[in-house]
Amino acid sequence: MNKKIVIGGAWPYANSSLHLGHLAALISGDVLARYHRLQGDDVIYVSGTDCHGTPITERAKKEKISAKEIAEKYHKEFKDVFEKMNFSYDLYTKTEDEFHKEKVQELFKRIYDNGYIVEKIDEDNYCTKCGKFVADRELKLICPSCGNETKGDQCDCGYVPTKEDLKQAICNECGSETATKENKNLYLELPKLQLDIEEYVGKNECKWRKNAQNESNKYLKEGLKERAVTRNLDWGVDIPINGFEDKKMYVWIDAVLGYLTATMKYCESNKLEWKDWWKENGQNNKIYMVHGKDNIVFHTLILPGLLIGLKDNIHLPDIMVSTEYLNFNEQKFSKSKGIGLTILEALDKFDTETLRFHLIKNGPETKDTNFTEEDYKMTHNEITNKLGNFVNRTLKYKGLSTIPNGTMDVNVEKYIKEKYTEISDYIENIEFRKATLSIIELLDFANKYYDDKKPWIQYKENMKEFNNTIYTCAVTIANISNIIEPLMPKIAEKIRGYLAIKDKKWEYIGNIDCIELNNIEPLFERK
Repeated sequence: MNKKIVIGGAWPYANSSLHLGHLAALISGDVLARYHRLQGDDVIYVSGTDCHGTPITERAKKEKISAKEIAEKYHKEFKDVFEKMNFSYDLYTKTEDEFHKEKVQELFKRIYDNGYIVEKIDEDNYCTKCGKFVADRELKLICPSCGNETKGDQCDCGYVPTKEDLKQAICNECGSETATKENKNLYLELPKLQLDIEEYVGKNECKWRKNAQNESNKYLKEGLKERAVTRNLDWGVDIPINGFEDKKMYVWIDAVLGYLTATMKYCESNKLEWKDWWKENGQNNKIYMVHGKDNIVFHTLILPGLLIGLKDNIHLPDIMVSTEYLNFNEQKFSKSKGIGLTILEALDKFDTETLRFHLIKNGPETKDTNFTEEDYKMTHNEITNKLGNFVNRTLKYKGLSTIPNGTMDVNVEKYIKEKYTEISDYIENIEFRKATLSIIELLDFANKYYDDKKPWIQYKENMKEFNNTIYTCAVTIANISNIIEPLMPKIAEKIRGYLAIKDKKWEYIGNIDCIELNNIEPLFERK
């Protein structure tokens, strides 16, 4: 029975260009989507641009254009980036999409009606000169921990200012000292949901990475706190509750519910039933959430809490694919300091397919890792040598115009079948780096087989053995195209074209037609 698979890639924030660190955190989603499609599963792979929130309004003021223009500018750039990186989203949408806004308001209202969103009176910072409540990020103060000036949401030293710290903080916009003023907000009642969330985490955390387990249990042990779901902004999703017409939805709530609304939109457009993927209906469902470690609690605690609060028999996310951080030349990515590369800058310098492979092989899967151009070139040249040369010297053998009619080596067949199983297990256990190392082992095995058989000698002395060797290598290449599809899809597609393979499946290809070998070109250029 085919599985119903949802893969949700974290929604990038539309306030600056995406860099390689973002790519390292998100690429696992495409690996999973392509792998499950090869397995014949019914996959819906979704994400979108997070268009709302204070950082976007700040960027708009800086560039002297509207927040909507800023959001749309980066949304178009993000779509372009993901297309160039060969991400296979079924739907890449945005939080400013009208369908999303309508559906997320319906979901918000249902959680409110179920008693999990409640009204509270806060003492919030208010700027008399600007005549408005000011968000933490729009404030500046001297950090009580390190003594440096910082924004009110978090200092570079890691300290998060308290409500007490923010009293009399300075408004970034006008430079005036702020005061506190009563402000009516809505809060998500996470304490009321704690037992259900604890039960959910307890059942599923064994399938998560350690950082997701540790971070989630830390918050649960401390006891979940109520979280505000409304903001005093003029840019965002309207609150569908009477008396809160002057507020907007906090970005984290509509972004994480976007996985559900994006699935709804995709299904509506394709005459499918979204409930088949998101309801506990006895079918073989699986939901992956793919994100960086700074987004863990939003996916492991808050999203499940919101879904539980719907009281609608929703299937909660099964597997958290949470990465650590990717650094650049041993430093944190920083646009302001000129540290790192945007993805578009990287694509001007690097090969897309080997960049994908490198970020999976050397990415921050379980610990912070470092990107250098030298390391990337080593990966690129390794793939060029081991895959590109193997394909080239097999399919462009001097004097060979067709794949010969030979017999497959049974030992090679056995090895390849074992690799399918091994790499499948690694991917399903979200151990993608091990999958890449296993692929390298397969390439090493294939090249050793070629070298040991010495087809250049067989061609002169034993044509039957030569035909068997080249045929075995060609079948190996056919199967490599399946196995590398989740990681290097364009190279896999090119190989299938060389061998006239029409279908791509996660299963052993036992034979190939003895086709003419035309237009065989090198798969890679050496760096």
